[in-house]
Amino acid sequence: MIKTAYGSAFGFILPLLVLMALVFHLPLITMLGRSVSFPALTAEHYQELLGTELYLRVIWNTFQMAAIVTAVCALIGYPLAYWIYGLPPAAQFIALAMVVLPFWISVLIRTYAWIILLGNAGILNQGLMAAGIVDSPVAFLYNRFGVALGMVNVLLPFLVLPLFVAMLKLDARLLQAARSLGASDLAVFWRVFFPLTLPALVTGALLVFIMGLGFYVTPMILGGGRVPMIVTMLDLLINRMPNWPLACAISAVLLAVTLGLYALSRRVGAHSLF
Repeated sequence: MIKTAYGSAFGFILPLLVLMALVFHLPLITMLGRSVSFPALTAEHYQELLGTELYLRVIWNTFQMAAIVTAVCALIGYPLAYWIYGLPPAAQFIALAMVVLPFWISVLIRTYAWIILLGNAGILNQGLMAAGIVDSPVAFLYNRFGVALGMVNVLLPFLVLPLFVAMLKLDARLLQAARSLGASDLAVFWRVFFPLTLPALVTGALLVFIMGLGFYVTPMILGGGRVPMIVTMLDLLINRMPNWPLACAISAVLLAVTLGLYALSRRVGAHSLF
């Protein structure tokens, strides 16, 4: 009877397993295989990657950009989540709606909106020149600043929302107990509230960092091809050169790093309040 029930359950999930294998695992295995088996079983593509300064510089630039974006998101996201946490329920709903609102708008449209706002002929530059503050347009875009700004705009909600949920799940009695023992509001925050929500902050920051490593639309548009990142390098290797085995090797390295960071986030998340 039990075996029949398990067999029926497996029959229901079998189509999903087949679909996952075809659309996810098969391409992934093909990519990993091609990175070490073209034209024959070899590691020369990884040797070329590790032995070419240009590729290493692009990878380092990508990790550096993702780290900067993560730090900015953490510095902005934690105070924002804490501010929303302290609002009345009705105000919390409105504030969360404003945070979630960008998810309803295409990333492409949001990225081009920054060009309208900060481009050389954009609203901000026109206002600065009209006010006589600058004589020529300020280069807000097509550099590292522009790419970082666009990435923060897209990734910030991915840190704020889970962090706010963790704050909501915190046992308020712990804060009340600290106050009853004579702790000030500042002491309650730094010695009770912040340490208890720190694992959630680390988990959210790792999520932002992982997503930042694979960003494509924002660096391509707001970087103008002047801010090299892994995704732009992959586009060059796949669509223009082409050099599929080397692109697969770079993707495999990025996948390994991502899996390592994901494992770290799971380990940290196990101690959080989710």
